[in-house]
Amino acid sequence: MKLILTQDVSGLGAPGDIVTVKDGYARNYLVPRGFAIGWTKGGEKQVIQIKRARKVREVRDMAHANEIKQAIEALVVQLPVKAGETGRLFGSVTTADIASAVKSAGGPALEKRSIALAKPIKTLGKHTAKVAVHEGVSAVITLEVVAQ
Repeated sequence: MKLILTQDVSGLGAPGDIVTVKDGYARNYLVPRGFAIGWTKGGEKQVIQIKRARKVREVRDMAHANEIKQAIEALVVQLPVKAGETGRLFGSVTTADIASAVKSAGGPALEKRSIALAKPIKTLGKHTAKVAVHEGVSAVITLEVVAQ
């Protein structure tokens, strides 16, 4: 089945790419979750719009990527969460929580998909997360998880 990707799908492609996948994968995973739409001749116009939007969001070049990396690594990000008396969290810190905390700390807007955690954050204290800024450029965020 031929599809147009609307979001980044690891191992498959980026938004605006036209891909061919098995019917079950398309019907049961990609289309219901909004990762792709069916390919049509009229869909070519949508591909152009998706690629144009991706260029606007994309990091311009390596120098710009390094500027963003330095801005991210210079931040001190505090993340207030609900925790018990022993320091364990009620739940865990998600990549969406980290992205919003970086933005509220004065950093650049990050996509939650670009943030990777080595292990789930379930305790108070200092933790690190890796951010893929651009191909070959990644930054390390230092998070300080504090109780609310």
